[in-house]
Amino acid sequence: MFKRYRRLRQNAQIRDLVRQTKLERDDFIYPLFVVPGSGVKIEAESMPGVFQMSLDEILKECEEVVNLGIKAILLFGVPEVKDSVGSDALSDDGIIAVALRAIKKKFPHLYIITDLCFCEYTDHGHCGIIDHIHETVDNDKTLEISAKQALVHARNGADMIAPSGMMDGIIETLRNALDENGYENLPIMAYSTKFASAYYGPFRDVAESTPSFGDRKTYQMDPANRFEAISESLEDEAQGADILMVKPALAYLDIIRDVKERTLLPVCAYNVSGEYALLKAGEKAGVIDYERIMIETLISIKRAGADLIITYHAKEICKILRDIR
Repeated sequence: MFKRYRRLRQNAQIRDLVRQTKLERDDFIYPLFVVPGSGVKIEAESMPGVFQMSLDEILKECEEVVNLGIKAILLFGVPEVKDSVGSDALSDDGIIAVALRAIKKKFPHLYIITDLCFCEYTDHGHCGIIDHIHETVDNDKTLEISAKQALVHARNGADMIAPSGMMDGIIETLRNALDENGYENLPIMAYSTKFASAYYGPFRDVAESTPSFGDRKTYQMDPANRFEAISESLEDEAQGADILMVKPALAYLDIIRDVKERTLLPVCAYNVSGEYALLKAGEKAGVIDYERIMIETLISIKRAGADLIITYHAKEICKILRDIR
């Protein structure tokens, strides 16, 4: 006798009851990009619905985010002045520090995760101090200033730090710096498996972080290397990470599953700019059912094993989830 699986697909009610993967508003983290000035809200040409915003506009956006039931944001800073070492990122008067204090003052319960990197702050667009001899980022010198950046974030109200530069030893370095300065309870979300991906293109427009020379293949991961990806994540766990991340998401669902099966830590996936932009382009061209594909995409990421999803779709999906409750 064959099994009749269709018995549990007869109508919407039974399909809802037996659904194995469900999206919740608590799943999502929304990226925000703060820039200098006031009254600034500039839409990214390659990412419809995503904006560079001055702090006053960011505060308006945070109010909408809170009202939608989104619990957490991922904050990026884009300073007016950039230099070779990303000095703005190392200052308590820098754009990220000022934004942190202002957001926390107005929205004390909004959970703020800060991107810790230097690509948005340097005039060369790379993720740390340049080794000019080898034309790459100097790993250990970058670790030193990353620790300083982490303390800036901690002092000014970050709830979690997420180092995205893919420097070897970054988690241990930051954990030690935070612990030694009284921030032992501040968690770290590791960009533990971050690939050198073509899916980041639109992000570099909105974050103004395109490298002025070369690429990031010497420090971000080769997309072909599955076992190295697993090793990277497990190494970050051993160094003290509290959450592991896989970035991008859609082309790496297998890696999300691989990592999830090997750790008891929460796993986050970054549904990146290129993935978002492709869906938006399909919507504009009229060739896809945008809302259904967005939901299916996010379900696939969660089904693969992600406990948390950083996504530019966060407001859209949370509006849908709110309306169906």
